[in-house]
Amino acid sequence: MAELTYLELPVADAGPAKAFYSAAFGWQFSDFGASYAATTTGGFDIGLQADPAERTAAPLPVIAVDDLSAALAAVEAAGGRITAPIFAFPGGRRFHFADPDGHELAVMQADA
Repeated sequence: MAELTYLELPVADAGPAKAFYSAAFGWQFSDFGASYAATTTGGFDIGLQADPAERTAAPLPVIAVDDLSAALAAVEAAGGRITAPIFAFPGGRRFHFADPDGHELAVMQADA
């Protein structure tokens, strides 16, 4: 399985961003620390990254896979450039890569 399941948005401040999306679309967010919040519907979810050291320059599409190590190897073999090696986050592990056109994406594997 490889499925686009998540979009992480870089934001200046998670609080006002949560307020906006909640008011505009009725989305509910869970906080994961002081600078990160996410919807947790189990469908296609949205994350709000306000940590300047962690946020990307543009929205970050996230692809869910069953085998993170195999996906990393496949991305590298296909010519992708790893921009963040595998790291853990609440709920799983992921890595970031740039495709041949420079678009940054992430690949994640949820905890069992």
